[in-house]
Amino acid sequence: MSTTARQSSDASAAPLAPRRGLRNYIGLVLRGIAMGASDIVPGVSGGTMAFILGIYEELINSIREVGRPRFVRAVISFDLRLVFRLLNWPFLLSIATGILVAIFALSHLLESLLNNQPVYLWSFFFGLVLASVLVVSRRIRRWSALLVVATALGALGAFLLVGLVPAQTPDTPLFLFLCGALAICAMVLPGISGAFILVLLGKYEYVLAAVTDRDIFTLFLVGAGAAIGIVTFAQILGWLFKRYHDLTVALLMGLMIGSLRKIWPWKDTVDWLRDETGAFILDSENFRIVTVQHNYLPSLAENGAGEIGLALALAAGAFALILVLDRVANQKSSETHA
Repeated sequence: MSTTARQSSDASAAPLAPRRGLRNYIGLVLRGIAMGASDIVPGVSGGTMAFILGIYEELINSIREVGRPRFVRAVISFDLRLVFRLLNWPFLLSIATGILVAIFALSHLLESLLNNQPVYLWSFFFGLVLASVLVVSRRIRRWSALLVVATALGALGAFLLVGLVPAQTPDTPLFLFLCGALAICAMVLPGISGAFILVLLGKYEYVLAAVTDRDIFTLFLVGAGAAIGIVTFAQILGWLFKRYHDLTVALLMGLMIGSLRKIWPWKDTVDWLRDETGAFILDSENFRIVTVQHNYLPSLAENGAGEIGLALALAAGAFALILVLDRVANQKSSETHA
């Protein structure tokens, strides 16, 4: 097939992005803000919020397009018209805008809440994720023994993963590249935080120092790994959604269930992130960065009725919020298809 004929075929097969109005794009920006806010909190994934808010599959498929041969051919041939036709860029731009807004506007607030009011912040996120498990379970058309096993395996895997102790790892270029790839993959998976993966791999402080010191080479390696990792992983997830939709949803739902271990509100801190000399590493609020915690059940004697009551109220409010958002989304979907 000639180059002209191939480009014509690509153009005719190019997917059309869903038509949206200004109101819809504002909604996407708000969803991006929710994703960005989640990514700021270690242990909570932006992928979880994307799943909760009903944009997860479109996000994965939009990223997936970047790695497809027809998109690569369009970029190489500088066919910008086809590039923008193939890429769902208004959607991706809206989500990215929201994420950046959250990072710049909410990072200090959420970091401060995490350090000063962790029980209440974790309670709110616990309610969000718990409700999302219920909402996501409705997307499975028909449950079977295989889907139950997939959910259980996903939950067990996430439960064990979030309880791991950070490792000592090398600073080689290849390992830094792999760290970027693994962290970004975790970021789009419901229930697993990309920042938490960097902590487990022993590279959170190293990458943080690279940002502060403007270590361009290290940032390039991590960034290149992240770029290639997310495009490659999107191919796999997109294929799984297309071929094994219910099985994939069940597995991802299991990851969300297992992640509840990490966001349980009441914790005893055992250890903090340290540098090579053993000194504590501080965040932007001058608090030590937690690495190992043990969950415990609260008691009226130690925690007080006020703390427990408010924490439960926040979790219940978050739970109700997700159910309301899901109901509104279903009503809009019904009106669209009516």
